[in-house]
Amino acid sequence: MKFSSYAGRRVLITGHTGFKGSWLALWLSRMGARVSGFALEADTEPSLYVQARLDERIESMIGDIRDPDLVAEAVAGFAPEIVFHLAAQPLVRRGYAEPLRTFGTNVMGTANLLEAVRRTGSVKAVVVVTSDKCYREDTSSFGYRETDPLGGHDPYAASKAAAELATNAWRASFGNSPGAALIATARAGNVIGGGDWACDRLIPDLWRAARSKRPALIRNPSAVRPWQHVLESLSGYLLLGERLLGGHAEAADAWNFGPALADMESVEQLCKLMCPRLGVDWRYDGSPQPREAAMLRLDSSKAMMRLGWRPRFTLEEAIELTGDWYARFDAGENPRELCIERIARFEQCRNR
Repeated sequence: MKFSSYAGRRVLITGHTGFKGSWLALWLSRMGARVSGFALEADTEPSLYVQARLDERIESMIGDIRDPDLVAEAVAGFAPEIVFHLAAQPLVRRGYAEPLRTFGTNVMGTANLLEAVRRTGSVKAVVVVTSDKCYREDTSSFGYRETDPLGGHDPYAASKAAAELATNAWRASFGNSPGAALIATARAGNVIGGGDWACDRLIPDLWRAARSKRPALIRNPSAVRPWQHVLESLSGYLLLGERLLGGHAEAADAWNFGPALADMESVEQLCKLMCPRLGVDWRYDGSPQPREAAMLRLDSSKAMMRLGWRPRFTLEEAIELTGDWYARFDAGENPRELCIERIARFEQCRNR
């Protein structure tokens, strides 16, 4: 899978200093796109953005997505043809600790971006990245579909549902204006892959425990999640962006990009597969925890049928690639080259 239509295109990524944003910036720059980014400084140590020296490959502006004037300045100044909006507060537990910041970033940040796009004539397409957690919780569901009700029990999930509603409002209210950008939303699963060092995420927590030679404490071992390699979701965003840039108005909609049903496993099963690769043990953390959804599954049949998107890595392959990335990083290998190696493998891999 190669996206030749991005060569020479002006692309803006919000949240380019984060885990997914860094992978996306690297992939787009490899395609020959003219990549710019707007985000806060990287907030983890290590940071893939820093480790991969992405500042050498893209034009970057540091700022807060909650500041409408800065967002407008970035969009107008970079004059992109397409925007991938990834800037977010992405953590469930931080949402409990910082609910106002979570809503400010995820909802008003999205509104700021959409309003800046509306006033910038160069932008033809926008992909707003939300989350699989934007759906109203339904434990009986075999896989959430894009037509299922939005909801959110916790501040993070509710803020992502609200971001979906805000995007739909901008699309419905202003999408028929002459020259208006085509806007879509993308809802992916729980991504894994090298270079993620966020707090309160499973793989980074396992990696940190391995480095400190202690067992990892796991909060919800029975929780089921739609695990997928980070390149799976990014390929969906890129494919969707191509459709929007091509003027396909029917693509201006909501889309799920999740793994095959067989790859939607429990936290415990993922730990059993990943821990030996990282050289760490785990045990259940029975202390009181904020509530999190017990089961999340995505139905991606719409993207498969209408966009031709398919997962490429099995869960076992995703785990092998992720564990190997961290092991080789710890051994001193170049993280940017490790990412490029995996991108090349993904591009050569056929759809399942």
